[in-house]
Amino acid sequence: MFFVYVLKSLKNKRRYIGYTIDLEKRLKEHNEGKNTSTRNRGPWEIIYCEKNFPTRTDAQKREKELKNMKGGIQFQQLLESFNPSLI
Repeated sequence: MFFVYVLKSLKNKRRYIGYTIDLEKRLKEHNEGKNTSTRNRGPWEIIYCEKNFPTRTDAQKREKELKNMKGGIQFQQLLESFNPSLI
């Protein structure tokens, strides 16, 4: 199963949207600078996550949907409704 997630930089408040099969490992990689897109902008925290995408294609589709709504009211409401204990 795949996760789609949104991270927020504690350094500059920017967001990053991605997908993975192992959320803990992926967050660690972001915080260790192993991803060129997020390097030098961490530390990062998870501010949103959806799980149980059965295929990579499903996760990629949802990631693209989130990226298309990024910055909009609907995206902000989605982030505000997130409960971190559901991860």
